[in-house]
Amino acid sequence: MIEVTPAIRLDDAELRFQFKLASGPGGQNVNKVATAAELRFDAAHSPSLPEAVRARLLALAGSRATQDGELLITARRFRSQERNRQDAIERLIALIQKAVEVPKPRLKTRPSRAAKQRRMDAKRRVGEKKQTRRPLGGSRDDD
Repeated sequence: MIEVTPAIRLDDAELRFQFKLASGPGGQNVNKVATAAELRFDAAHSPSLPEAVRARLLALAGSRATQDGELLITARRFRSQERNRQDAIERLIALIQKAVEVPKPRLKTRPSRAAKQRRMDAKRRVGEKKQTRRPLGGSRDDD
């Protein structure tokens, strides 16, 4: 069992790993040993996740989530398969922990009268500055 939060625990059976050849660090092993870890987690059908967390997780995942609601995390930072496997699990845990946090609802606010006045004064100053740049008299039709 992987503990994400005190209330959420993931069963090891819910995580599926596939290992592939990775670019990057590895020396002579880079072309011989499959060290990149690809973690698949079926978030849409996981019994471990509450419904609200599941919805936020899939929204946060963005392009890492398939249309079927499966999360796909690829880890290839390290030279060893085991370190990449741990890295993928840590990234999944971080993503779920971020999805657990309920976003604070936005409160509608209105600009104060003084703020509106400052804005209008600034607009007026800019207009006056541009006014001074105009040519005196004469029309601009002859251009």
